[in-house]
Amino acid sequence: MKKACRILKYALLCGILFMSLLAILLAKWYTDRYGDTGFMSIISTFMTPWKGCSNNIAISWKLNALLPAGIATVILFPIFFYRGKKFSLRIARKQIFPLKRTTSNAIFAVLCVVLVFSAAFMVRFPAFVVDYYFDDTTLYEEHYAAPETTAISFPEEKRNLIYIYLESMETSFMSKELGGARDANLIPELYELARDNTNFSHNDGVGGWPRITHTTWTSAALVSQTSGLPLTMDLSSIEIGKFEGYLPGATNLQDILHDAGYYQTLMVGSDATFGAREEYFDLHNTDQIYDLEDARADGTLPEDYMVWWGFEDSKLFDYAKRELERLSTLEHPFAFTMLTADTHHIDGYYGDCCGNEHEEQYENVISCSSRQVLAFVEWIQQQEFYDNTTIIICGDHPSMDNQYFVRNVDEDYERHVYNCIINAPVEAVNSKNRSFTPMDMFPTTLAAIGCTIEGDRLGIGTNLFSERQTLAEELGLDYLNDQISKHSDFYIENFIEK
Repeated sequence: MKKACRILKYALLCGILFMSLLAILLAKWYTDRYGDTGFMSIISTFMTPWKGCSNNIAISWKLNALLPAGIATVILFPIFFYRGKKFSLRIARKQIFPLKRTTSNAIFAVLCVVLVFSAAFMVRFPAFVVDYYFDDTTLYEEHYAAPETTAISFPEEKRNLIYIYLESMETSFMSKELGGARDANLIPELYELARDNTNFSHNDGVGGWPRITHTTWTSAALVSQTSGLPLTMDLSSIEIGKFEGYLPGATNLQDILHDAGYYQTLMVGSDATFGAREEYFDLHNTDQIYDLEDARADGTLPEDYMVWWGFEDSKLFDYAKRELERLSTLEHPFAFTMLTADTHHIDGYYGDCCGNEHEEQYENVISCSSRQVLAFVEWIQQQEFYDNTTIIICGDHPSMDNQYFVRNVDEDYERHVYNCIINAPVEAVNSKNRSFTPMDMFPTTLAAIGCTIEGDRLGIGTNLFSERQTLAEELGLDYLNDQISKHSDFYIENFIEK
């Protein structure tokens, strides 16, 4: 019995040491790779489906966190808890090893506490706890415009919508002379599209929106741009493995288009269940979701096909053309949404269409994406349905390839997410020198397909085509970011619990 208890005790201590080491190494790996995305992004990642996660991400965290934590545990555990007499070390008649029980226990306890607390501060967990559990906001009570009670009028002839989310696309990839952060312009095609069409900017040139709390990972970006709300999760009601979709109580873009008679498709080159993207779009009335599993199932791809996160963007654009041709034959207006993946960290996917004009792989992948988007837009413009179609191109969030920016971009450079609107039937009152957020894209998208919106605000987003100030302009961007991070009973009761 004593032996069993001793084994159980040492197993527990070994587990505590391993988990403490894993915590600090995971925190370091995460912040090194992703930068500061906020603790809510970590919660979202762990509480939603992981199926379809890219192998390079899985390999990276195992090599940089899991394996070193295991090796360190194997080395450190005997140092702390070996009590035998067979192996010993003395210096000047003073016993150095094995450690005395009280000494080893004290050092072990202090080490584990320091590791765990250091990991927590690395990922900003204490700040999250203070904001979420000890501070409330009235942001939504005071400023939320409910779409279900706001008058939204569609034009007599409804326009089609093509919404292209570009993974990690920023204006920092432009040259310094154009307002970017690089010596050369990595995205000349995207720059020209934004320059020659509608681009909402933080400056006089081509620009976008900055880092906004609770919108800095893909699922949160999709939610914010379609619902006018940042993505906050109710920690008290989350059950791992039973997540059923974001914001069931909120009325989003897809809900509004559904009620207006649109047929809607979401297409991604990965497994749509990753990050609960499929659940979100399915919950909010999307008619068809096409992903890696569907491409395998319908024979478009072999059953075991897997490249990067699923299939390459070159295939995604080809499949998108096929789907758009089908949608254009329907009697209903259509809304087609797609999400690229080649430009995802780490270093992006270097496909057959990529060149070698730049020094780093990630730069070549970014440039390749820019060329592919232009070719896709030009194809759309040649189709009969184009005249009655609005194209919106947006980055989903700031790039998470943190090490690339550490190497290549000045630390004080403020990065912004790319946006471009093509063939909208409305002109912006003021598109330059604006302060805005991805939440503003919700009402702006509806305006871009010819809708008029009572009060020009939906969710906490503002129609950027209008003369009304955004909340970022009205309240101040820093204040808005601070309020988004705080707890809100109104948010939970109205958007999550319904």
